[in-house]
Amino acid sequence: MASTLKIALFFSIFTIFFLSPITSNPHPLDFLTPSEFLLVRTIVSQSYPSPNHKLTFRYVGLEEPEKPVVKSWLTTPPTKPTPRQALVVIRLNQQTRELIVDLTKRSIVSDKVYDGFGYPLLTREEQEAAADLALKHEPFLASIKRRGLNISEVVCSTQTIGWYGEVKTERELKVICFYLNGTVNMYLRPIEGITIVVDIEQMKISEYVDRAVSPMAKAEGTEYRASKIRPPFGPRFKAAPPTPPGQLGFTLDGNVV
Repeated sequence: MASTLKIALFFSIFTIFFLSPITSNPHPLDFLTPSEFLLVRTIVSQSYPSPNHKLTFRYVGLEEPEKPVVKSWLTTPPTKPTPRQALVVIRLNQQTRELIVDLTKRSIVSDKVYDGFGYPLLTREEQEAAADLALKHEPFLASIKRRGLNISEVVCSTQTIGWYGEVKTERELKVICFYLNGTVNMYLRPIEGITIVVDIEQMKISEYVDRAVSPMAKAEGTEYRASKIRPPFGPRFKAAPPTPPGQLGFTLDGNVV
């Protein structure tokens, strides 16, 4: 039964992302379709084919057309599709680039290096790699041992370090670590007194300070999962009115819920 469900789920996803038809004449402000996302990836990847390029996508979205184009479409919908473009933000060779990809011409029509303040969105891979660095850092392992903690029960997460008006900054993340050992609610058991900063461009620890050993919160009383909590419970709140059987609690009009 489980295998049948997996097969059905696979074909459902395949149908949505690869066989979904593109509307012949979409609204100029319609979001990008799965097929258009794939086309963007193909166009950009082919524009930087060398394996020496370390390219990552940080944002892909619709490049909205000028208002006169939208007004014209609303007044007299054209018989041919309105030209579609995508705004793409990538990191390439330690630079942030803003691209405009013309999906009709299948080419990049604008490529600018962003040299302003701030950096684009982080990738999951960057955050995971930064957290892993801490768990292998010898000074950190020594700090954990000094606190009498078991390294196998330590998990780490990342936070951005913020921007405070500096003219020049580095792409860095702060790594925060927590202790499980009897709880899944890790945020209530932070390992305090340690500062870890990772340079994610070089993927190395750029700052490590162990200031002091702070008391560790107990694991008891930190459970939050409904299936694991036992009475007495807190006060009950009034829930939303139930939807009658066979009816939906919402309406869908095109792309509007």
